[in-house]
Amino acid sequence: MSSIVRLLATARELWPWYLGIIVSSVGVAVTALLTPFILKAATDEVVAQLQGGGGGVAALVVLAAALLAVELANTLLGNVGGFLGDTMTVRLRAILSSRYYAKLLGLPQRYFDTQLTGTIINRLQRSITETTQFLQMFSNSLFPTLITVAAVLVVAATYSWPLALLLAVIYPAFTWLTALTSRRWQKLEQVKNREFDVAGGRFAEAIGQIRVVKSFVREREELSAFDDNYAAAVGVTGIQSRWWHLMDVARRGALNVIFFGIYAIVFVQTAQGAWTLGVMVLLLQLVAMARQPVMMMSFLVDSSQRAVAGTRDYFVVMDEVPEPRAALDATASPDLSPERVLPARDAALTPVAPAAPTASSAGPTVRPLARPAWPRVADAPAVAFDHVTFGYDDGSEVLHDVTFTIRPGERVAFVGESGGGKTTLVNLLLGLYRPDAGQIRLFGTDVGGVGLGELRCQIGVVFQDASLFSGTIRENITYGRPEATDAEVEQAARRANAHEFVSRLGRGYDSEIGERGIKLSGGQKQRIAVARAMLKDAPILVLDEATSALDSKSERLVQAGLEELMADRTSLIIAHRLSTISSVDRIVTLAHGVVDEIGTPAELARTGGIYAELLALQASASKADRKRLAEFDITA
Repeated sequence: MSSIVRLLATARELWPWYLGIIVSSVGVAVTALLTPFILKAATDEVVAQLQGGGGGVAALVVLAAALLAVELANTLLGNVGGFLGDTMTVRLRAILSSRYYAKLLGLPQRYFDTQLTGTIINRLQRSITETTQFLQMFSNSLFPTLITVAAVLVVAATYSWPLALLLAVIYPAFTWLTALTSRRWQKLEQVKNREFDVAGGRFAEAIGQIRVVKSFVREREELSAFDDNYAAAVGVTGIQSRWWHLMDVARRGALNVIFFGIYAIVFVQTAQGAWTLGVMVLLLQLVAMARQPVMMMSFLVDSSQRAVAGTRDYFVVMDEVPEPRAALDATASPDLSPERVLPARDAALTPVAPAAPTASSAGPTVRPLARPAWPRVADAPAVAFDHVTFGYDDGSEVLHDVTFTIRPGERVAFVGESGGGKTTLVNLLLGLYRPDAGQIRLFGTDVGGVGLGELRCQIGVVFQDASLFSGTIRENITYGRPEATDAEVEQAARRANAHEFVSRLGRGYDSEIGERGIKLSGGQKQRIAVARAMLKDAPILVLDEATSALDSKSERLVQAGLEELMADRTSLIIAHRLSTISSVDRIVTLAHGVVDEIGTPAELARTGGIYAELLALQASASKADRKRLAEFDITA
């Protein structure tokens, strides 16, 4: 239960809801307990009138009105508690989900290298759903249950101590049997959840890459593996359910025996004249009320086991060490005021007219991005790697003692065999990983001493995969600069050679592009990615060259946009085409994670190194040389 207490502490700002639910639930319990006493009085009054006494019809009407008032109060308080419980549950879910998401966004890239996306999502849904459901039930049920149990025992004791003793035995016995049942059940639940996590992870992966699945005709195999996981979960559920219901027979059987003794005492005592009919009605009502807390306590124990497992999964993620100087605080509470969201949601329902193309291609000058100030050292290189060494978690060293500098405004290409460390250099520059040794500097400042948000604001990236999001073209172009005006968006699109095709779409810049831009061609997606980087306007540009997989027409359009983007910027290019390499200022060649050569294209063409080899391979027509060229991820 300590993990549940910890969870409540993380959402302590919801205490007014907790308090309101407790007060209303206590009111529900008290009004429910008044009902048997009113029925007792009414029963005795009816018996008295049948025997020629009593207070007449008026007394019965007063008792009926009292019963009405109590039940109305019970109804009102129950609905107040229900309203508070509903809103508290959603708020708690929002807080926990937001913090979970913030935590994930702040975790280092290494964490995601070993996790399936679907598994992460499954854990979030399961842990938060089970935990919030338990907390809502707990706050609604615990205090009414305690009050009901105490009242039933006190009233029963005033009439018969054996009756009170039998009632008192019920609760610890039933709760103990439930806890005994839940321990084994919970172990089986963890096994079942693992199967669900694997199935969910693979499901998300396959659906996310459905074209690959279909093109390799792997639908049957993917479904079979998915079904295997669920078949295993079904098998575990059979064992789990059989254990639960066998124990439930024992629990309910013990309960039935105890209630037999209770009913026997009540009936015999009444028949012997020890109690009036009113007292019998009162005791039968209280005994009926005693059943509900027994079942509720059992359900609380069972639900608490689920919640404990859920919170354990939740805190496994929350206790992960975030990347140093992460841009997000995973402990901050989200702004949950409806006013923040609802007006925008309403506006989103209003039809938007397609953006009208403008006649002029010259737009206003794009305003500089309001990025955090970066400390600059006079005359320092724009980018410097100083004896950098790095390896991934498998222990293999990818980069060893890498040293080079890039001057402001310079274009530098990185060339090497596939897996030689080119992409790793970019990942280190972006702060996705930390070097094991050495130092990386931007404009003379060690990147290890500044916030990652500040660092990444200085770097624009165009990946080989355009990496677009579902939503509109406008949302994707403004992803790095949401406050950009329509004119600035259009100018960036024009410079990236994207405006022409965007203006032909039905809704212009408000056209939906589908998941990962599925509705656009490869060239169109790349031009949107170039426009996105152009609008961000960062001083450092990284290009995992975006034209290698395009047809010649798309390549020319995207390359023209890239040339516009690289103007007056420091550019690091992971080269995939010799034509691109030949136009840069300098080339850095990598061999087995070590810098082999650094120089201009003309210089390296004469040294007999990797670049010279590439030029020779390009000129060769043999299959062996073409195969060797492919090992460098290089085309002509």
